[in-house]
Amino acid sequence: MSEQNEYIILVKLTLAGDHEAYGELYEKTVTDVYRTVRFLVHDAADAEDLVQEIYIQAYRSLARYDPGRAFRPWLMGVSMRQVKSYRRRKMMQFRFKQRMEQMDTGMEYDFSPHLIRKLANLPLLEQVQRLPYKLQQVVTLHYLNEYTQEEVADILDIPLGTVKSRIHAALTKLRQKQQLHSEFTRKVDNANEIG
Repeated sequence: MSEQNEYIILVKLTLAGDHEAYGELYEKTVTDVYRTVRFLVHDAADAEDLVQEIYIQAYRSLARYDPGRAFRPWLMGVSMRQVKSYRRRKMMQFRFKQRMEQMDTGMEYDFSPHLIRKLANLPLLEQVQRLPYKLQQVVTLHYLNEYTQEEVADILDIPLGTVKSRIHAALTKLRQKQQLHSEFTRKVDNANEIG
């Protein structure tokens, strides 16, 4: 039985009231969902909370799931919408906090960035996290989660051409940053040799 057929059976069982089936769906998909969310949401506690919200929303939306569509990209679409909502809430909270701080104490900001430290290529991941959010999304889905470009388009509900453009733009920016870093390193090395 294919993985997709397993998902469809589990969805049908869940819709029929079998809570263990939804638990099994959760177990089969949570690693990919968490990895994606954790990459896009830098605070670990927020990422864990958001994953729970994603599965609550997915459960509520399950009746609208079309079995003719692949389940994992559908779930990743739910995930991306929840991440977008989270980012919107965070931005509103940040702006509110900023205004309150300006009124109370002037301009004090506490930025504590949390990076994914356990993934293999930390310098590259740090560069990806500095990309604009729309580029981060496609890179995360395509390269970290290995979704096809067509699946990424489906997940994000954008045209395939937009996905390709964003991937191209992201790779171009990453290459430019790598070239700048290489040139800087070469200049430092040359300066050290002269001295």
